[in-house]
Amino acid sequence: MASLVKSREQTFWTFQCLGWAGYACLRIFHGLTIDWGFNYFDTTAVATATGFILSTVLRYAYRPLRKRSLPVVVVAVVFFCPVFAMIFSAIEVTAGTLYDPGGLLNLGLFENAMFDAFVLLAWSALYFGFNYYEQLQTQREATLKASAMAHEAQLQMLRYQLNPHFLFNTLNAISTLVLSKEARLADRMLSKLAAFLRYTLVNQPDQHVTLEQELYAVGLYLEIEKVRFEDRLTTILHIEDRALQALIPSLLLQPLIENAIKYAVAPREEGGTITIAARVENDRLIICLSDDGPGLGFSTPQVTGADSSGVGLRNIRARLTEVYGNRHGFYLSNLSEGGLAVEIIIPCEYTTAAKREEKVDGRIYSGSSG
Repeated sequence: MASLVKSREQTFWTFQCLGWAGYACLRIFHGLTIDWGFNYFDTTAVATATGFILSTVLRYAYRPLRKRSLPVVVVAVVFFCPVFAMIFSAIEVTAGTLYDPGGLLNLGLFENAMFDAFVLLAWSALYFGFNYYEQLQTQREATLKASAMAHEAQLQMLRYQLNPHFLFNTLNAISTLVLSKEARLADRMLSKLAAFLRYTLVNQPDQHVTLEQELYAVGLYLEIEKVRFEDRLTTILHIEDRALQALIPSLLLQPLIENAIKYAVAPREEGGTITIAARVENDRLIICLSDDGPGLGFSTPQVTGADSSGVGLRNIRARLTEVYGNRHGFYLSNLSEGGLAVEIIIPCEYTTAAKREEKVDGRIYSGSSG
């Protein structure tokens, strides 16, 4: 069927020929069943050719009405079909008289108009039905495209909501290093900033990266912040080997790191520690990021909502909802020893290559830096 509907013109002529060929077969079969013999073939040929030509003319009469309202189309069909049916009947009966001088087909000039009107009504219904179906498909494709574009725009908006304070603080720190003639540190910080920004621009908003790649970007971000906070910022990693190749939305963790630095490290003279852990359980990837800061003002685990503190947390929740729907979990909880833990639970997915190489020994990759 796909080859038949390659274009509107090809579709019309394909079904026009097939439809009238079927009409001719039905008439011949009818003539044989009532013993009109082979003389009826000539009349059938004339009727089929007449119907073919009249319906083609009718098509051009209907063309301006394809995008008009249904009442206008109905009025046009009710008007054109009887008129064309009388023409159809007149030609058909006249041809029958010429081919049947014995009077086998003894009909008045318009006595077959009722039947021909029903034939043309059926043809008109199929014609407009196909056009309405085509318009519906076009609208459906446009709706799906608009929905996909809106979804991508939403992800893009959430994906690029990097806190401008990060860039401001980083550039300010670089400026301070330059004024202090710390050229080596300034150059190192600029290189890390360029690499981090390149990572954020290269990865598309709806792209998934491995946790290993995401940790690389987090490492770039943390190295920039460590130039500012020096020994006040400590990071610890506890990552299962098989979690490293699991796929997550790009830059999912950066707002969490930024939030932890803002509330758990920056305000405290002694700084703070940020811990990132990841493991795989029952085909679910569980990522937990915790700090030793003051935590939040509640004592039980909570699912973040519209009123949760921090744009970064709301940003992540919105992205997870866009990507995973109700197949994810996002929880905040205060730690008993002090600090805040953020837990993300998403389906554990791998690339095809990673599936083949997935390790199942459950080893832990641990690391820390100060």
